[in-house]
Amino acid sequence: MNFLKTRGRDTGGLPVSVGLIGAGKFGSMFLSQVPTTQGLVVTTIADLNPDIARAACRHVGWPERLLAETTITTDALEMINDPRIDVVVEATGNPAAGILHARTAIAAGKHVVMVNVEADVLAGPLLARQAAERGLVYSLAYGDQPALICEMIDWARNCGFEVIAAGKGTKYLPVFHTSTPETVWGYRGVKPEDAANGGMNAQMFNSFIDGTKSGIEMAAVSNATGLTANPDGLRFPPASISDLPDLMSVGPGKLHHRGQVEVVSSVHRDGSTVADNLRWGVYVVFAAPNDYAKRCFKEYGVATDSTGTLAALHRPFHLIGLELNVSIFSAARRGEATGSPIGFFSDVVATAKRDIAPGETLDGEGGYLVWGRLMPAADSLRIGGLPIGLASHLKILRPILAGQSLTWDDVELDVSDETYRFRREMERAFAA
Repeated sequence: MNFLKTRGRDTGGLPVSVGLIGAGKFGSMFLSQVPTTQGLVVTTIADLNPDIARAACRHVGWPERLLAETTITTDALEMINDPRIDVVVEATGNPAAGILHARTAIAAGKHVVMVNVEADVLAGPLLARQAAERGLVYSLAYGDQPALICEMIDWARNCGFEVIAAGKGTKYLPVFHTSTPETVWGYRGVKPEDAANGGMNAQMFNSFIDGTKSGIEMAAVSNATGLTANPDGLRFPPASISDLPDLMSVGPGKLHHRGQVEVVSSVHRDGSTVADNLRWGVYVVFAAPNDYAKRCFKEYGVATDSTGTLAALHRPFHLIGLELNVSIFSAARRGEATGSPIGFFSDVVATAKRDIAPGETLDGEGGYLVWGRLMPAADSLRIGGLPIGLASHLKILRPILAGQSLTWDDVELDVSDETYRFRREMERAFAA
């Protein structure tokens, strides 16, 4: 895989020029690789706090010479329109900001690598369509689990295998769905003082614990591959790596249907650790198309289910921003995405953690009031589901019971809001 040989969009032999929006954890991990990467330069970093961006560069080992050559600004929109930049990396984690930045980049003729999976799930199918219409790449971020899962699905399909299921691992217990920023550290196994000393954001980390992030990531995979969600949502079955072929078959306590996204838990329901688990990894389960392929599985030591038909491929870890260059070079040199929405197949709908009274204000992903539940997009559209990406700063209009999925009618909306309008445009464009 040699991206230094120019293919696809020609950069005239110059390094690929990147504009990074957001110098948080993901952005910092990407920045750490820049000094040792040939053929890539970060022209500009946009962050709401330039001092934090500079500190991040120094923290990951940038020499002062490189930092002096890089523009750091608070104005992301101005950066996006810089004619020197080939690829915009959106790493803010804010869905409204992500959609605005992606739309601006597409209008400016720039490729987009969307680290901000929250924005992708909210309106990614329409962003990807608009990018394609202009001959641009809109891509999920390699190193994050959705893009790695998409790669494994592509591998299986290109080999001629039917994909039965695909997904990732995480730590899960049912009680996590009610977790708040006050309970997150106990569930995560982190001392509160260590979290404070490390500058860890309780609400952000809580979105991983309460199931929201798993739903968002599986929706991104679904929309990029056509695999679909269980109508009952993610089940998070405990599973070791060796369990995958047998567990990911259709039946009670297993899959709802073939061609499904699912997340497996690294702990049993009693809280004990699953041996040989996949907490940090990703997987795909695929089926032999004929008896000859089944025989080959056996001959080459492939672990299968009891029928010898289903097999699994896994990757035990993902390296987040350390791997992001793959997406950047793929977009700029090959004109190819490392995963991109092809339709609106799954959605993530705000679901009450507790009873919510009229007049209360939603506090968004990872907060005190709602978590994000994965569901088929058709079901979300049927009930008028409120997407988790918009479930912030909205006043509740009527009583909501714990476990209830919220709808547009449950909240006071600002219908002039551009993010809301773009989301509804996406729904209309892909409702069929």
